[in-house]
Amino acid sequence: MTKKDSIKVVKEKLASITSQTDSYFRALQEDDRKGVQKLLATWEINQIKQAQIKEKAEMILAYEHAAQAKGYRMIAGIDEVGRGPLAGPVVAAAVILPKDFELLEIDDSKKLSEKKRDMFYDLILEQAVSVGIGIIDEKIIDKINIYEATKEAMKLAVAKLSFPPDYLLIDAMKLESLPIPQESIIKGDAKSVSIASASIIAKVTRDRLMKSFDTKYPGYGFANNAGYGTKEHLEGLEKLGPCPIHRETFAPVKKYLN
Repeated sequence: MTKKDSIKVVKEKLASITSQTDSYFRALQEDDRKGVQKLLATWEINQIKQAQIKEKAEMILAYEHAAQAKGYRMIAGIDEVGRGPLAGPVVAAAVILPKDFELLEIDDSKKLSEKKRDMFYDLILEQAVSVGIGIIDEKIIDKINIYEATKEAMKLAVAKLSFPPDYLLIDAMKLESLPIPQESIIKGDAKSVSIASASIIAKVTRDRLMKSFDTKYPGYGFANNAGYGTKEHLEGLEKLGPCPIHRETFAPVKKYLN
């Protein structure tokens, strides 16, 4: 560079550079201005982050690629939310993604902020081949137990898919009654993009349901705790007793039943 670019121009040009071998980048390394060196340091940090995101994206596609290599095409990821709460339903989602799904920074729903979950929720609904949601309420949970209710929610989610899946990737469970080839993956919501997507759909769906219940049944903090046994929730139980959506077979609730 015979004439040095302004810091603003350097910033704009750096945004389009992807390699340190770029001639402009090498020239900037000789520029002793603090502003330029700061921009170079930021660029390098961003490149590392992007490489990590790409590596993570490739890793969480491994199960899908393995299933595709076996000839499967309609691969559904399945996950649930709501096994632990004292109130409300258990919600499961089944998601079939297209091959060219835009990964971005998708991950286990519990690791994402509410804002990011909502953003990915919209993205998944927009781009997915099909999404199915299964909801099993507290009455059935009390009748058949939470483990069986979770299975029923998952089966219902699969049944609601617009296209029948030919392979299932399931987070830490097996659906023996479904005659579909399947794979149970421990911590699957962090290892499979399809399961991670199902986790996000299930969590956003359930969180929104619990916020609506907070309006109907105030005093337990459902909008904040989604029915989990937080201090606020337990204090509400002690003061008000159980409401219609509480799980009566769960010990912290059972002791307040008449």
